[in-house]
Amino acid sequence: MHRSTITRRGLVAMGGVAATGLLAGCDILESVLPERDETPEISDHPGTEEIPAEPEPEPEPTLAERTLEKMTLEQKVAQLFCVTPEKLTGASVATVAGSMTAEALGRIPVGGLIYFAQNLTGAQQVRDLLSGTDELCRAAGAGIPPFLGVDEEGGTLVARVAKSGLFDVPTFPNMAEIGATGDPARAAEVGTSIGTYLRDIGFNLDFAPDADVLTNPNNTAIGVRSFGSDPELVASMVSAEVEAMLETGTLPCVKHFPGHGDTAGDSHTGAVYAERSREEIESCEFAPFRAAIEAGCPFVMVGHIETPNFAADGLPASLSQVMITDVLRGELGFTGVIITDSFSMGAITQNFGPADAAVRFFQAGGDMLLMPEDLNAAYQGVLDAVNAGTITKERIDESVLRVLTAKEQAGILA
Repeated sequence: MHRSTITRRGLVAMGGVAATGLLAGCDILESVLPERDETPEISDHPGTEEIPAEPEPEPEPTLAERTLEKMTLEQKVAQLFCVTPEKLTGASVATVAGSMTAEALGRIPVGGLIYFAQNLTGAQQVRDLLSGTDELCRAAGAGIPPFLGVDEEGGTLVARVAKSGLFDVPTFPNMAEIGATGDPARAAEVGTSIGTYLRDIGFNLDFAPDADVLTNPNNTAIGVRSFGSDPELVASMVSAEVEAMLETGTLPCVKHFPGHGDTAGDSHTGAVYAERSREEIESCEFAPFRAAIEAGCPFVMVGHIETPNFAADGLPASLSQVMITDVLRGELGFTGVIITDSFSMGAITQNFGPADAAVRFFQAGGDMLLMPEDLNAAYQGVLDAVNAGTITKERIDESVLRVLTAKEQAGILA
């Protein structure tokens, strides 16, 4: 989040008094007034002369900026991927951070990992898995720690940790019930509790809260995960949860931009569409995302949602320059990390190859790609695009700096 400083200059006008010489012929006046010395005076006080202002010193580079300067292109591109431990290592189920993880990180030192129920088998096992992965990531490449993420929205549907039964942590009803109270303090309680126990276990990124406005009551993909159908209510709930979670040190990620609440389909299985007009989407679906951005949310997840009456480019938002750069960056002013929804979903895999999808996302202005169907192909595809000039090195640097800045914000970059 960047602020610009506006300075004001005051202008000082200097004036003098001129004699008109109307009494120049008067003897009395001549006897009183001394002769005028035309020699210019030299000041005995040089400090009163106008001295050019010294330019303000350049600000010291941030830790994120200093880290970026030391990285190779390969390390930079790797930072832009967040994957499951299985996709990283090739293991069928990953529950430990061992030699396979170390070897894989030596090849592609990814920027983050996301964990699901199959990765959580014991309380100490989860802590060891996360701390071990963190150590191996720091030992690989440029020594950069990873995002360690999980889907922990709360409620009965998406709560990997709370539903595991491995930890004595608070549980919550579905967010629809939280929203029905009309009290943002309840959403703040969710953010504080979830953020606290995730951080204690070893996670640092939560793919929550859900910022979708449930405008289609037949929407089963979102349903009770949403705080409700009133955009202002959802905005207040999302803002409260984001602020509270940030206070715990866990980074929240709002989802699924530009809004999954009106869709009838499920992007897990194929393309989905939001048929609403631009005016409807801007006034309704965008309200919670605006509130989250204003609350300082460092991540926004872009969904695989086509908007034929808005972007009208025939692309899911996760590949759309209109939605990512023009709208989310430009219109909404978001300066944090734009991450995709899973690129293993049918909405992507049925229409785009792994390399093609990855290249399109970064060309559109996105920052971090979540769960590519084939990590090796996607990673190599982006490297090839940079070397061919279809993605500039500057475009990569912009995204890597946002990723590193978020890690610095979380206090994990050292």
